[in-house]
Amino acid sequence: MSGGYEVAVRAQATLGEGPTWDPATGRLIWLDILGMRVHTYDPATGRRTVRTTEQHVGAAKPRAGGGLVLNLRDGVGLLDPDDSFRWLRREPVPGRRANDAAVAPDGSLWAGTMRYDEAAGGGTLTRLTGDGTAETVLRDVTVSNGTGWSPDGRLMYYADTPTRRVDVFDFDGGRAGARRTLVEIEEGAGFPDGLTVDAEGCVWVALWDGGAVRRYTPDGALDRVITVPAPRTTACAFGGAGLTDLYITTARVGLPAPHPVSGSVLVVPGAGQGLAQPAFAG
Repeated sequence: MSGGYEVAVRAQATLGEGPTWDPATGRLIWLDILGMRVHTYDPATGRRTVRTTEQHVGAAKPRAGGGLVLNLRDGVGLLDPDDSFRWLRREPVPGRRANDAAVAPDGSLWAGTMRYDEAAGGGTLTRLTGDGTAETVLRDVTVSNGTGWSPDGRLMYYADTPTRRVDVFDFDGGRAGARRTLVEIEEGAGFPDGLTVDAEGCVWVALWDGGAVRRYTPDGALDRVITVPAPRTTACAFGGAGLTDLYITTARVGLPAPHPVSGSVLVVPGAGQGLAQPAFAG
């Protein structure tokens, strides 16, 4: 089905990604990973800001004390409320960059990486606490992507994009346990990229090269499909005052003839009921 989308932010991002609603400011945070830019958008006023980073940036999430935590090429850094920058954990690996990240219910950051050449097994998923303590949770990942948690915090969802799967882990006390497949995306429908979980525990997944966002129930049944004309949909998140609007980021990279809205941020008003996302405890 068509989603009844609107263009929230008309842009030409090379690799638009990482939509995150910041309730403290009433703004949407989103990125252009390869453009090295962190954007904000206020839907109430239309005001937009942009900050250029010195490295490719895979994710930007609000911090409990203000500012942002950034998943960068060479590690995880902190933007303070006064706009100053400092590294929380710097761990450069040649040929590797940051990708998607998410904040768990306990305030820890789950930060993904991948190789620029997308070599199999070249990425990781690492849990970082507010003091910078790091634990690599998953090794041998290829393109670490969407991560999210069920409303009760007992399940964690995760996509390593080339596998075509969204997997689910038992989750307890900040630890990921038994892993199993929630859903496998069929050939020709695209690849699972960023994801978000709604208040009913359903998983919304953006499909790279699929031009769509799909909603799956907690038992893996396909419940809804939102189609958009930009083929490289990258991620989705609920935002707006009531967390009912679904924001969708898109990319232009690798497209010989991008659609006019490729690289823009799209929105589907009243798509569902989102969950308030925790801030990073650091």
